[in-house]
Amino acid sequence: MPADGAPKFRRRKAERPAEILAAAMAVFAERGFAGARLEDVAARAGVSKGAIYLYFATKEEVFRAVVDQSLAPDIEAVKAMAAAHQGPFPDLLRLLVGRMVGLVAHTPVGGVAKMVIGEARNFPELARVWHDRLVSQAVEALTLAVAAAQARGEVRAGDPRLFALQIVAPLLIGVIWRETFTPIGAPDVDIEALAAQHLDTLLDGLMLRKAA
Repeated sequence: MPADGAPKFRRRKAERPAEILAAAMAVFAERGFAGARLEDVAARAGVSKGAIYLYFATKEEVFRAVVDQSLAPDIEAVKAMAAAHQGPFPDLLRLLVGRMVGLVAHTPVGGVAKMVIGEARNFPELARVWHDRLVSQAVEALTLAVAAAQARGEVRAGDPRLFALQIVAPLLIGVIWRETFTPIGAPDVDIEALAAQHLDTLLDGLMLRKAA
């Protein structure tokens, strides 16, 4: 028996939803929503198709769970970091963007984002869930951070929401490039290097210079 006293089969069963969602994210990224089959997810997760139905009734429910359980916690962490930060705005921005870059650079989330963009017309509920639980939350966190920095006299005047969109736009372009053009032979985009260079350029124009 394991040291924690839990029978092995019970511990394995408790891990299954997370394994299913990780497999589902990979399958959605590779095959899109219309092309993804629950049997593909089951095979990737190493479970039977019937096991998936113990936790999720439909493919749509699996997608929603991927967003809510696998991705939304990262956005909540971004919001918490923004709310708790008391230092200079450039430091906060590098922390927030670094967290987002880590997510898109090292998980299949970029492929899922491409899927949502590509299939939004046929599956508008996917776009709605993606927007409401992830995109709008990230943009709101950045908008509030910019507005607070403006109030402190750090950041130049302008619509803080538009500044927030300016912050994330190059990252989105990098993800779309990587997921769309790199697979057909176009030069790859280093998302981390793109983010670092973008922030250097953006902050140079965004920050107010205090008189000496």
